[in-house]
This record gives sequence, structure tokens and C-alpha cells, in this order.
Amino acid sequence: MTYQADPQAAGAALAIFGVVLLFVLVIVLVLYVYMAICYMKIAKKTNTSNAWLAWIPIANIYLLTKIAQKPGWWLLLFLIPLVNIVVSVLVWMEIAKTLKKPDWLGILIIVPIANLVIPGYLAFSKVEETVNVDTPQIPPTPAV
Repeated sequence: MTYQADPQAAGAALAIFGVVLLFVLVIVLVLYVYMAICYMKIAKKTNTSNAWLAWIPIANIYLLTKIAQKPGWWLLLFLIPLVNIVVSVLVWMEIAKTLKKPDWLGILIIVPIANLVIPGYLAFSKVEETVNVDTPQIPPTPAV
């Protein structure tokens, strides 16, 4: 018994695949724009220089390390499997602290849907005072 391909079925399968691929690409693009806007808003809230780095794929991780006041070489830690999970939690905890929010929000970054909500919450929520990341924070000395 020989097998013969049906050209109409192959064309229909290819069309369905194209529609699904287009749908997935649109969703990915929307999520990318959303996250870039969130990173940029967080950088502007903390007065971090070069907020435009939020739009460049690897540079946005560097921007997050700068917002969290971590050294730039922490970017390399994001490239190591399993270490990147721990480092991302630490960075997001520090970003939440910098924005005067509870640091446990950083732990939620490993939860699948929460990792989309937390950056939006940090980006669009009110901050009591403007935070400046580019200059080191020196606590006031108590009067004697």
C-alpha cells in the first residue's frame, strides 16, 4: 500500500500553522513592548541613567542590575542556568526595596503569571518620594 499526500490537506495545515505562528509572534511582541515600558518607567522612577536600554534585549538586564544598584558584571550571572533564577529574585527584591515596596515582591518574579504583573505594579504604582539610584544614598547622621 502506498501513501499519497493530499495537496489540499498540506496547504490547509500550512495555513493553520501560519496563523498560529502569527498569533504567537503578536503575543510575544506585545509582551516585549509591555516589559520594555515597565523597565523604562522603573528606571525613570529611580532616576537611573540610560532608561532607553530597556528596549535592547541584553542591555535591559544590565539596566535592571543598575536599578538594583548591583555591579554590571551581574549580567553574566543571568546567563548561567539555575543561577539566573536566584540572581533575578535578588535583583527584583532590590528593585522593590529601591521603590519603597515590600522586598518579597521579588520572590514572586519566579511565579509564571506574577512575573508579568510585578514589573507593571512596580512601574505604575505611586512612589512616596523620588528615588535616585545614580547617587549613593547616605543616611542622615543623628544629632548629638
